[in-house]
Amino acid sequence: MSGRHTIGQVVRSLQGEFPDLTISKVRFLEGKGLIAPERTASGYRMFTDAQVDRLRFILEAQRDRFWPLKVISDALDQMDRGLEVDLDAPAPGRPAPPPQGALPPGAPEVVSAADLGAVDPTLRISRAELCRTAEVSPAQVDDMEAFGFVTADKDGWYTAVDVDIARAIGTFAAHGLTARHLRAFRLAADREAALVQQTLTASRPPESEREARKATLAAACLNLHVALVRAELG
Repeated sequence: MSGRHTIGQVVRSLQGEFPDLTISKVRFLEGKGLIAPERTASGYRMFTDAQVDRLRFILEAQRDRFWPLKVISDALDQMDRGLEVDLDAPAPGRPAPPPQGALPPGAPEVVSAADLGAVDPTLRISRAELCRTAEVSPAQVDDMEAFGFVTADKDGWYTAVDVDIARAIGTFAAHGLTARHLRAFRLAADREAALVQQTLTASRPPESEREARKATLAAACLNLHVALVRAELG
């Protein structure tokens, strides 16, 4: 490729290296300010060779280094200012990339009942903080709320669990999937939670043991879900 290219041409030229690349993802990265294609008088995006190389760098950083968008943005800023970037360093606060065949970051081998208490239940964050922390837009939060994924309390605060949910949905959004496409996850979670509650009701554990049993059953649900999805995806 040489000269100036449409968004469709760019996606087709890079899909050999990045099979999951879509026009929606390129637009998402543009919305995050990581790339800035030129616009024609008619409003069409046009990419220079340098901008295509910049997009390739972003995609490689996500795929090979597991860098979040904030780290990629900082690296691009350093490059724009003529500074050297350590491409071999793992993202701050993240482990180095796993060896070939290993599970990706965030995919646990086993979830224990204790793991379910790792999220701070007292944390309360604003809508702006949710967007910034989870790297999602206000419009994406609107979609998540519309489909029952996150809900602010009466004072407008969100929880740490909402951050985890929003961050995960943001990852799907980078691949062209919105909250609308993820309703099956919401329905599955509702069914799994209902199954746990039914089991507790049927077994009638002492009050002193109820929370511990709930956590154990919830961990079993998560482990089964992860194992089934992993098996289906190979």
